[in-house]
Amino acid sequence: MSRADLLERVITYLADAGVGDRSLRRIAAGAGTSHRMLIYHFGTREALLVEVVRAVEERTREALASLRARSPREQATEFWQRLSDPALAPYERLFFELYGAALAGQESFAPVLDGIVTSWLADESRFAGQSLAQARMTLAFARGALLDLLATGDREAVDASVQEFIDLAWPE
Repeated sequence: MSRADLLERVITYLADAGVGDRSLRRIAAGAGTSHRMLIYHFGTREALLVEVVRAVEERTREALASLRARSPREQATEFWQRLSDPALAPYERLFFELYGAALAGQESFAPVLDGIVTSWLADESRFAGQSLAQARMTLAFARGALLDLLATGDREAVDASVQEFIDLAWPE
């Protein structure tokens, strides 16, 4: 089985089961493989989780790119709906967990920081017509809103704040 296939199986398993403190053996069993295969392809549990975060982030950027034909306002609205989908919550929690661990100096998670902002600032990852500063502001807001949603579970309030941001950033 290829590395890409294993990663896909792990992502599928973690979407259903969540990450928590699952051991590499437990993740392997849930993904229908052995821990030795995961070690061979990824090295450690931490490295595997970093790859999961990277893969999910890449998919998220691709989702945004798929909306390019729409107006920035429509892009932002649809993107928030996709980003805040409850099915993605385990990945979003993992993202913030590893992001925080990397910022706290845990070396095994430092690779999460590579491109964590700059990859979202590339032209193809911005909403149409956004300056670099606007793209950075939008990214910061989206991550903050997502963190708020995960922490409070108050979808109505967070959705209202996102809509207010969209109204300010892209008036009708």
